[in-house]
Amino acid sequence: MPTALSTDLYEITMAAGYSQAEAVGHASFEMSVRTLPPERGYLVAAGLEPALEYLEHFRFAVDEIDYLRSLSALRDVPASFFEDVLPNLRFTGDVWALPEGCPVFPDEPLLRVTGPIIEAQVVETALLSTLLFQTSVATRASRVVQAAAGRPVFEFGARRAHGSDAAVGAARAAFIGGCAGSSMVEAGLRYGLPLSGTMAHSWVMSHPTETDAFVRFMELYGDQAVLLIDTYDSLDAVRQIVEARLRPAAVRLDSGDVVAESRAVRGQLDGAGLTETQIFASGDLDEHRIEQIVHAKAPIDAFGVGTALSTSSDAPALGGVYKLVEVERDGRCIPTLKLSRGKATYPGIKQVWRLAGSEDGPCDLLGCFDEEPPAGGSPLLERVMVDGRRTRVPPPLGVVRARAQENLARLPEGTRRLVAPETYRVVVSQALGRLKAELGRSHIQTGPAASNPAAGTRGDPEPPLRADGARGARPDRNPDRN
Repeated sequence: MPTALSTDLYEITMAAGYSQAEAVGHASFEMSVRTLPPERGYLVAAGLEPALEYLEHFRFAVDEIDYLRSLSALRDVPASFFEDVLPNLRFTGDVWALPEGCPVFPDEPLLRVTGPIIEAQVVETALLSTLLFQTSVATRASRVVQAAAGRPVFEFGARRAHGSDAAVGAARAAFIGGCAGSSMVEAGLRYGLPLSGTMAHSWVMSHPTETDAFVRFMELYGDQAVLLIDTYDSLDAVRQIVEARLRPAAVRLDSGDVVAESRAVRGQLDGAGLTETQIFASGDLDEHRIEQIVHAKAPIDAFGVGTALSTSSDAPALGGVYKLVEVERDGRCIPTLKLSRGKATYPGIKQVWRLAGSEDGPCDLLGCFDEEPPAGGSPLLERVMVDGRRTRVPPPLGVVRARAQENLARLPEGTRRLVAPETYRVVVSQALGRLKAELGRSHIQTGPAASNPAAGTRGDPEPPLRADGARGARPDRNPDRN
């Protein structure tokens, strides 16, 4: 699990600054992805439960505080920050998020964090790294599973992952995305994932003959054994299996022309009466190669995919951001936005509604959190943490996996296409569009100081503009508490 130091230094420097700015109260930050990778028409949200676990256990240990005190960048920070603020710092805020397994599109919040601004700020780095990585892997897994067209896919990428922690997270995310299991034993223990493992070429090479290697493996594992047959020559290996009267559960091909090899192997196995022995394929596979194999009608029964999943090699980094959308000043909730070219954000806390039956087909509506919900729209963001504690027991990963499959099946076929997917429509509500335009004009016409709605966005004495277009301070950051 990440520690309190799993963050960037500027989060700590800002935390120290916030601790001196007593006028700054609660704040809301939202995490979203600006654009999708070129080949992806959607993302599958993942990583939420590990992120919530991190928030529940967030705290600074004594040795971590001592280390921060030693940094030259913090040498002018008052001693009270190290002696009073950091030792007592816990996450006490609220979190709204998309459930894991939910398809998500650009600019839609994966989650929103609301709490004292120091708490909400300093957790940014760990939240981004956890959710964005697992979301990317879960999305890649869903594409690989789609390409396999009903054949089981197992995640085999631990040895290619960027560290053992990443390997465990990748195994979890790949299962959410639809994989049948993983080879990573720690992930099996931690998350209850089904495990799959065969043998390595070294097992075969360490024996005098392939027959010896196969026989000894079968003596130990019996009818659940999967024999790796391409260490030397796959067809000769099958001949030895037949002559030794072995009946393995499956044989595995890890190299070569999988289509041609699998056909020849299937013929040998069937000819010897081993019709129940399956063929398992692995070796530098991804969704495009698997789609070709399936299209060629190769007699492959299951796939093992490694690097493509554990590193999300087609999109190793998502353009995710964690941006301030609302801040409390003098008891008022003030919506905020960023206007940087190419990096502009929508202000205020938001909700996403999924509409399955609009006139132009399915779409999502991105709107202000407290505006009137659209008819027939299902809200996607759920409150998952209150006062630093989760609102429910984490669902079993099998339930999350099934939910992801159901949600993906509802997406338009063009959006799920592996190459040149169609863009899924995300519509911005009129209320959110007005709010962004008004705040944007305030910045451009009169400078950042006038963008504070508490001062009146057009120089008038009116109260702040609420996200629903009404005037007056929001009575509660979480309206459903009222």
